[in-house]
Amino acid sequence: MSLPRQLSVFALVGVIATALHYAVLVGLVELAAWTPVPGALAGYLSGGIVSYILNRRHTFESVRPHEETTWRFALVAFVGFCLTYGFMRLFVESMGAPYLPAQIVTTGIVFFWSFLGNRLWTFRAGPA
Repeated sequence: MSLPRQLSVFALVGVIATALHYAVLVGLVELAAWTPVPGALAGYLSGGIVSYILNRRHTFESVRPHEETTWRFALVAFVGFCLTYGFMRLFVESMGAPYLPAQIVTTGIVFFWSFLGNRLWTFRAGPA
């Protein structure tokens, strides 16, 4: 798959995973009275599960065994999780930004990290 097409499919999968992420975030903040940072992290985990399944099959068409890709994906996602934590704390708690715009900016940052990490390491074809 060409890089532009792969990036487009990754973005589409990201929209689906992000929709779940935001639904969990807003639901926990507005309905369950969670604070935004833990809500963002719970949403990130929910979206991450959907992202793994769809990206492995559709974006990267990986033939690597799940035993290899699962932990690699989890490590890339963990870095993204840490980035989400750091940027949400910075934007919401340190800078006083509203949580949804802060999450939008954070999502954009983490999107590029996740694409590169997964393309170049998680789902890259292994040695023959």
